[in-house]
Amino acid sequence: MTLDMPDPRCSDHRYGGQVGGTLMPYLATVQRRPTVTRIGGRLKVSLVLLTAAAVLALAFGAAPLIASAVAGIDQFGFIAIRSGIPAGASHFEVTSPDLQNEHAFSQSEIANIFGCNGGNQAPRLHWSGAPAGTESYAVTMFDPDAPTGSGFWHWLTWDIPASDTSLDATALPAGAVAGTNDAGLTGYLGPCPPPGDRTHRYQLTVYALDVRSLSLPPSVRAAVVGFTMRTNILGFARLIGTFSQPAA
Repeated sequence: MTLDMPDPRCSDHRYGGQVGGTLMPYLATVQRRPTVTRIGGRLKVSLVLLTAAAVLALAFGAAPLIASAVAGIDQFGFIAIRSGIPAGASHFEVTSPDLQNEHAFSQSEIANIFGCNGGNQAPRLHWSGAPAGTESYAVTMFDPDAPTGSGFWHWLTWDIPASDTSLDATALPAGAVAGTNDAGLTGYLGPCPPPGDRTHRYQLTVYALDVRSLSLPPSVRAAVVGFTMRTNILGFARLIGTFSQPAA
């Protein structure tokens, strides 16, 4: 005996009305379930991966920021100051018989104002290996750690002849210009960071320039000196001196 079953695609009132109309939505839902399940699973996996990536980024990328914030507790905020040296500038060597790189200044080189009682004598500098085409040199000492929002320029000298490869602030080469530091004084001003502040790292930089003179007066502000010579820098040499004072 053959039992005739309704074709779900057809309507047959013998089986309670429109069988196709009743079964078709159900069958469509059943057919879609595997696809919906797969899509839902993929979305869950993607969310897990994105969450993990965010956690790792916070853990590793934010670590320096967290460390800086912790280190800066009870101190002034710190901001990055853009360098005025072109990215393609070459490097050469500078040394000092008075100051070793990454070492502290001696008492004879510390400032004699702002509550400090040093000798305020500039360290002597010697350099070599400047790039070809050098027409003059400039020397600066800058403190990026000074709590001013713009650092502090301690020393500026420019228009040093290309034939000179050393600097002694007590006897400038002929033609060299002793600039005005951020204290409004001419010539060198030694370190004198606030008592209890972090160790300051002073950048003593020699710039090799492709012009013989910057044509600037001694009274011009340090920022103007940096702005003027930025397009004339062929290379640079740098020495770092450090200093800090105990809390009062």
